[in-house]
Amino acid sequence: MNLSLRLTPSVFAATLLLLVFGAQAGNDLRIASTTSTEATGLFGYLLPVFESQCHCKVNVIAVGTGKALKLGENGDVDVVFVHSRIDEDQFVAQGFGIDRRDVMYNDFVVVGPKSDPARVREAKTATEAMKRIPEAGQTFITRGDDSGTHKKELLLWKAASVQPEGARYWSAGQGMSEVLFMASDRGAYTLSDRSTFIALIKKIDLDLLFSGDQALHNPYGVIAVNPARFPDVNHVVAKQFVEWITSKDGQQLIAGFRVNGQQLFFPSAKH
Repeated sequence: MNLSLRLTPSVFAATLLLLVFGAQAGNDLRIASTTSTEATGLFGYLLPVFESQCHCKVNVIAVGTGKALKLGENGDVDVVFVHSRIDEDQFVAQGFGIDRRDVMYNDFVVVGPKSDPARVREAKTATEAMKRIPEAGQTFITRGDDSGTHKKELLLWKAASVQPEGARYWSAGQGMSEVLFMASDRGAYTLSDRSTFIALIKKIDLDLLFSGDQALHNPYGVIAVNPARFPDVNHVVAKQFVEWITSKDGQQLIAGFRVNGQQLFFPSAKH
C-alpha cells in the first residue's frame, strides 16, 4: 500500500514559503532545514536569540533533507541545515555550498507498538532490529520522502539484505511527526530521530524499542549556499548564522534545549 500524496503538507509548506520569501528582502535569511529542527521547537528556541543579534528576520522552510538540499541547489535559500553527511559532502563538492560545519548530533531509534510483536527489543544490532519487522509480518511505515531519516532507513534495509515491499510497507511521503502519529494509530513500526519522538512521546502510543547502535548515529551539519554560484543569496547574514550556530554561545544554547526534561541535541562544532 502506498500512502504518498501528490502534494504533501511539507511540500505545500515549502512551496508557499518560497512564494512568500522567494525574493530576498532586506536583511532576511532563508534557511532550508529538516522537520526535526522545526517540529521539536529547536528553531523557535534558537532563532529569536540570533535575530536579536543580527537585527534580521529568519525564515525557515522545514522539509526533509533531500528537499532542503534541492532548495539550496536551486539557490532558493541562503543556508541549509540538514542531516545526511554523504549528501552534504556531495552538495559542497558540486559547488552548491561552502563552509560545511558540524553543528550537533543525536541518534535514530526504532519505535513501535508497546506489545512489540516483532520482538525488536531483543535485537542486538540495528540491522537485526529492522530485519525482525518484516520477518514477523508486521507493518513498517516509511517516510518515503528522501529525508535524512528515510536515507538512513534505506541504508539499514540494505545492510540487513532486506528489500521491503508489499502491503506491510507503507510509504507516507510526509514529515516525522505525521509518520509517528500514523504509526501510533496503526500499531506499526517506524524509524525516527530521537528528538521528534521525545517531543511527541506524550501524544503517541509507541515505545522506543531499539537504540544505541553506532549505525544509528545522526549528525547535523550547516552549509552556506555558494554566493559565487548564486550572487543573489544573502551570504553576509548566512555567514553570520554559520559562525553563530557553531560558536560557544550557539553550542551552549543547543546543549541547554530540553523537551519533556530531556536534552534532544548534543553540540559537536569544532573550536
